Amino acid sequence: MAKAKDDPRNKVIASNRKARHDYHIEDTFEAGVALMGTEVKSLREGRASLVDGFCVFYGDELYLEGVHIPEYVQGTWTNHTPRRRRKLLLHRAELDKLAAKTKESGRTIVPLKLYFKEGRVKVEIALATGKKMYDKRHALRERQDQREAERAIFRRR
Repeated sequence: MAKAKDDPRNKVIASNRKARHDYHIEDTFEAGVALMGTEVKSLREGRASLVDGFCVFYGDELYLEGVHIPEYVQGTWTNHTPRRRRKLLLHRAELDKLAAKTKESGRTIVPLKLYFKEGRVKVEIALATGKKMYDKRHALRERQDQREAERAIFRRR
């Protein structure tokens, strides 16, 4: 029997690496996404972009906005709009927790990763706080120092 990692039904479609640079990630959640058939077919081709994506509450439901899933090439008049609003599927307790946290100033919900899990489309969302410019520079400097230290250790061996 194949392991869950090796399963072809489990693959990352898109990831938002810029989000980890621009935000302090506090907590992550896995959410299902309500999609149309042509959107799933387009995702199976590995085409999506999370760069401008964000999550917002309308009423007491959470929606994913700004995520670009291009139209399915072989789709007909039933094709979807590439940047439409998509409903996220979470438990009520998780939705309530996220709603309470986002009401505090400076917190937002950003998508980190879009992937298939056992054949179903999931999105990893994060409760995040925006970084200041000096925080970003500090993080880059730490990463650069870490790389230089690893190179020096490697050379000594």
